[in-house]
Amino acid sequence: MSAAATMARTHSGLSYPERFYAAATYVGFGGSPNSAAEGVISKFSNDAALLLYALHQQATVGPCNIPKPRGWSPIEQSKWTSWNGLGNMVSTEAMRLFVKILEEEDPGWYSRVSNSVSVPVVDIELNHVPEVAVVSENGTNFPETKTILAENGNHSETQDKDVVSEGLGVVTVYDNWVVPPVSGPRPKVRYEHGAAVIGDKMYIFGGNYNGRYLNDLQVLNLRTWTWSKVEVRAGTDGIATACAGHALIPWNENKLLSVSGHSKDPSETLQVKVFDLQACTWSMLKTYGKPPVSRGGQSVTLVGKTLVIFGGQDTKRSLLNDLHILDLETMTWDEMDTMGVAPSPRSDHAAAVHVDRYLLIFGGGSHAKCFNDLHVLDLQTMEWSRPTQQGEIPSPRAGHAGVTVGENWFIVGGGDNKSGVSETVVLNMSTLVWSVVTIVQGGVPLASEGLSLVLSSYGNEDILVSFGGYNGRYNNEVDVLKPSHKSTLPSKMETLVPDSVSAVQNVTNATRDVESEYEAGQEGKIREIVMNNIDSEPSITKIEERNTSHLSSLEAEKEELESSLAKEKLQTLQLKKELTEAETRNTELYKELQSVRGHLAAEQSRCFKLEVDVAELRQKLQSMKTLQKELEILQRQKAASEQAALYAKERRNSSGVWGWLAGTPPEHKVDDA
Repeated sequence: MSAAATMARTHSGLSYPERFYAAATYVGFGGSPNSAAEGVISKFSNDAALLLYALHQQATVGPCNIPKPRGWSPIEQSKWTSWNGLGNMVSTEAMRLFVKILEEEDPGWYSRVSNSVSVPVVDIELNHVPEVAVVSENGTNFPETKTILAENGNHSETQDKDVVSEGLGVVTVYDNWVVPPVSGPRPKVRYEHGAAVIGDKMYIFGGNYNGRYLNDLQVLNLRTWTWSKVEVRAGTDGIATACAGHALIPWNENKLLSVSGHSKDPSETLQVKVFDLQACTWSMLKTYGKPPVSRGGQSVTLVGKTLVIFGGQDTKRSLLNDLHILDLETMTWDEMDTMGVAPSPRSDHAAAVHVDRYLLIFGGGSHAKCFNDLHVLDLQTMEWSRPTQQGEIPSPRAGHAGVTVGENWFIVGGGDNKSGVSETVVLNMSTLVWSVVTIVQGGVPLASEGLSLVLSSYGNEDILVSFGGYNGRYNNEVDVLKPSHKSTLPSKMETLVPDSVSAVQNVTNATRDVESEYEAGQEGKIREIVMNNIDSEPSITKIEERNTSHLSSLEAEKEELESSLAKEKLQTLQLKKELTEAETRNTELYKELQSVRGHLAAEQSRCFKLEVDVAELRQKLQSMKTLQKELEILQRQKAASEQAALYAKERRNSSGVWGWLAGTPPEHKVDDA
């Protein structure tokens, strides 16, 4: 073995707070505050400018302690309101948010700044004597090397990561992250990308690098651990839009679904694009109904043949907590109305589904804070609940990734705008108990925001595969973990391991490297490697205790369920009895109702006959009135005739007397006449 000192090359780039100051200078924060604010407003929209101003003041001055302006200037009022709204946000958090907002508004800012700034590539000698070589930000590639430290401080020989000695055969420890020896052209470093597994291949699409959105599609063969780029052909809808903060979902064994995300020119509504792995073309998925507004940082969960979309951040940076479902059979969107208290608006959270019924939401962040709350939605009753978490509850985080193995939900990475989260945790979704799987040293790619995590298999065993992320620098590293949280997996295994590797297991977890070399004259031997590098007996005892505790818990839960079942049965019998009585009463009431209806019909018939009789009588009465009137007329006519005859008779008698008195007999007068 060479006695030369081993070197590990790491790409540093601009870290905080230098990255923040470079961003602030680029935005135009210089000179007087007023001139700086005017420069920002001229470059960005009003909302973005106010937010950048407030974050810059919070990072450089601190919380807003000045009184609210009394003038009528709307700009000064808005600036004060934005700054004061940040409350007691710490300076480092404000710096990171400032850079994140700038990357979304102007994705190419860092490349323009870095054209005049040299980015150092530091060759860090393991005896802490650094040697620095400066290169420009032009994509120059160096052979990537990894170093394994021995516990006594000596150095083992460095290997190139592209050297494949034993593949994943050297991954002999469960619940520890290792770096597989991948080969092929590596994808560009990135975060907030999408990842999905179909068959034995992991696909990576899009992401964010230095504020620039990507639209390349990369594939890692999980059998040969070889990277390659998918050559996308122009389809009917062209190529996919560069985006980040989207979701990549496997569909129908030969297609990938890309669900919206942040982009330079976002649409108004959430778009779903389909990549055909056989035709190598992108196309737009035609959907019906009212789609959600465009967003990024949302969770997309495949439940049966539906996609469940929750939360995210829209194009105006408004946080969301709405729930939408896309039926992949009818291609129809539905916005779901839920009951209970929904999670607060958030983005960059994690979601999982348990037994195809319960949707779990964990963590995420708003503009000012990160969360570690757990919410559960019953997809049958559409009711939210916030159950009590047990065990080692994770710290607040956003930008983490999760994947389920049976009833276990593994959560990796994330951050709180101050630092990356170093522990990998797992939640038993049946008992809601958290536990820590493993912890990596800070600053490594696994302690990053915006990384991806997928589930695959290798050698008939489940493996978790992580890629990318950002924790002050972007990366494109692949990490693998074999989970022991599965009943079919053994708690320990035997394998061939060289002495030099067995002596550095603790450091392996920190450096995430499984490459090793045999020392000259060393002979391998069979060693027993137990999870977490502890003796097998205590481990077995601990497992037995855990199993006993779990069994007791299950028995108690069984008794409780049986008691509940007995109560439910008793209640069911009581309800059946009440139902029978109600049906009997209903039958009697129905018979009574039928009798009343019969009486009512008879009365109605009689009433009808009476109405007919009354009508006939009224007609007869009317006829009688008419006859009476005619009789009266005849009586008057008869009376008049009799009166006239009497008058005539009286007149004749009267004229005869007067004639006799006058000396003229009535007979002669009549004759003369």
